[in-house]
Amino acid sequence: MDPELIQYRNTLNTITLEELKPQSNEAPKGHKTYTVEDAVETIGFGRFHIMLFLIMGSTGIAEAMEIMLLAIVSSSIRCEWHLEGWQVALVTMMVFFGYMIFSIVLGLLADRYGRLKILTISFMWGAFFSLLTSFAPSYIWFVFLRCMVGCGVSGHAQGLIIKTEFLPKKFRGYMLPLSQLFWLTGSLLIIGLGSVLIPTLGWRWLIRFASIPGIILILVFKFIPESARYHVSVGKDQAAMDTLRWIANINCSAMPEGTIKEPKAEKTGSVCDLFDRKYLRTSLQIWVIWLGISFAYYGAILASSELLERNLLCGSGQSDAIERDMPEESKSPCHCNMLSPSDYTTMLISTVGEIALNPFNILGINFLGRRWTLGITMATTGIFFLLLNICMSSSGLIAVLFCLRALVSANFNTVYIYTAEVYPTVMRAMGMGTSGSICRIGAMAAPFISQVLLSVSVTGAFCLFASVCFVCALSAFTLPIETRGRALQQVK
Repeated sequence: MDPELIQYRNTLNTITLEELKPQSNEAPKGHKTYTVEDAVETIGFGRFHIMLFLIMGSTGIAEAMEIMLLAIVSSSIRCEWHLEGWQVALVTMMVFFGYMIFSIVLGLLADRYGRLKILTISFMWGAFFSLLTSFAPSYIWFVFLRCMVGCGVSGHAQGLIIKTEFLPKKFRGYMLPLSQLFWLTGSLLIIGLGSVLIPTLGWRWLIRFASIPGIILILVFKFIPESARYHVSVGKDQAAMDTLRWIANINCSAMPEGTIKEPKAEKTGSVCDLFDRKYLRTSLQIWVIWLGISFAYYGAILASSELLERNLLCGSGQSDAIERDMPEESKSPCHCNMLSPSDYTTMLISTVGEIALNPFNILGINFLGRRWTLGITMATTGIFFLLLNICMSSSGLIAVLFCLRALVSANFNTVYIYTAEVYPTVMRAMGMGTSGSICRIGAMAAPFISQVLLSVSVTGAFCLFASVCFVCALSAFTLPIETRGRALQQVK
């Protein structure tokens, strides 16, 4: 046979065999790869993370001022527009209604278009409508504009997600709970400003001052990059590598050798993914906990201002006696009881309680685990709600409110960390957004218990809060996944 023909046949066979070989997605032999988790752990904690902590942590200051504002101005708007209890409660409910609707929407958009973009847009939205609220000409306009503010505030959770995705795993259990310092700062600021501005310039100027931190943060977000985990989840590996190299330079650290190699997700997360067999039980139990924690947290805040404003120290008896002694024209559901300087002092002291348990909360999260810590603090919260049924002096009330605020704050700390860690990157913002949305159902119900039912039956209101806390404690103890020491998952 012709040698050239034999060579031609051999060439054809070689090509055919090469085509039949299975194609491998693996990197060529000898080519090193790493994951985002590997890079984050190799870079370690440094100057970038301190900057990240200060900037993203400050989102808590802005959020706390906008939310706590409701407890401070409630007595003022009640007087100005002659509102009944249910109308004051409706303001709080509509803020959380806006938060509930937009939490899911913004969570979905953050998984698709980026955490930082959604965070910036939400702050711009919130600051704009917050300023408009200070010019509200009527009660109806006030309710509508505060609802719009709630829509914007719902995106602030993206700051926590960005922090979580950049922090090495051994630092998450320490740095994330410390973010509570910023919420505490915002709460103290709004109470302090309220005590000065409301008696002098009025509640409208208080709202304007409360908008300032959000406006400042919009300007400083440019110093924080988009999450590298998000970039990888949407196939932008080079952008993720550039971000990680920039962080390594700031921290004076080394990067792993090679290139990023992560399993590619077919699509970004959706609500349906939360009902996937792997996460169904976790999602349902987390939602129960979020709803209950929010119900207890805002219930404690609003109940404290209501107890002080209406003198409900020993049930409804004192309130009735005080109303009997008031002038005839004030004996209406709309009569004015403005907060006194001593009331602001009491609120400041009880608010400081939010940080009191932080050292123990950090120890529990890192040594007992997220589930046990959350279960213990939720059960103890229920016990302290029951203690409010006991007739006590003003100093006794301050002590109980102090401990109660410490507990409800610790609950929020732990559930935020757990939720951010338990879901993979492709659905983390969706998981946080949905949880935040469910959470607002509890927040919407809280004012009707703290500001309406409480004036009818103190015992009924606090027993309801306690019962919800005990149910949440049981749900926390039985969560199927413990995230302590667990690497963040990239895909389902």
